[in-house]
Amino acid sequence: MQVVAVTTVISGYADLPELIGRMTGDEKHAAVATSTLDVLWVLYDRVLRVDPDRPDDPDRDRFLLSKGHAPMAYYAVLAVKGFLRPDELDTWATFDSRLGHHPDRALVPGVEIGSGSLGHGLPIGVGLALGLRAQGRPCRVVVLVGDAELEEGSNHEAIQVAGRLGLDRLTVVVVDNASASLGWPGGVADRFAREGWAGTTVNGRDHDALYTAFTRDHPGHPLAVVAAVEPKEYRHP
Repeated sequence: MQVVAVTTVISGYADLPELIGRMTGDEKHAAVATSTLDVLWVLYDRVLRVDPDRPDDPDRDRFLLSKGHAPMAYYAVLAVKGFLRPDELDTWATFDSRLGHHPDRALVPGVEIGSGSLGHGLPIGVGLALGLRAQGRPCRVVVLVGDAELEEGSNHEAIQVAGRLGLDRLTVVVVDNASASLGWPGGVADRFAREGWAGTTVNGRDHDALYTAFTRDHPGHPLAVVAAVEPKEYRHP
């Protein structure tokens, strides 16, 4: 009997729900994962200069998923973009899988940091942006955080330092699903603007609006993009 290998053919954004659906067992974080879906897609499809054939290119853009406790959408986008095999998603969170509940930079191609302990991504991103600037590299550093995560004190220090130092190759995208306990007078974008950032708020499901926000000019200032999505209790279809 002839054995025929079956290859999953994936082409783009429309395949993401099916790919995310392969990763089961962490349904309590499903809404958290899908809240990042459109932001991740726009970044990897239209903004970031990254190449799965050269994941360690020193001049690549760096993407840091600080909101790493629900990486299912992240893994799915990496699979569509060629960093992972789609069938590897079926091994998610199993004993011998490299795809854990928190992404691991030592195991997963394209992942820049191990994350999931909230409040670490933005400070790391500030240091990374400083180091790349000192080396004279043109790389962009993009950090994805959640609105509730911003209540960690380490983020406040990082926001201040980045603004004072004019780290204009640093972008923070805040996925705002209204889960912050305290919030900020004037809104999340205003929190960054007061520290010298260029800030804007857009619909976190509108791909064109996200692209425009990510590619706006902001010389001498780091960029904060607040991507407003449905409240955490809502499940994106």
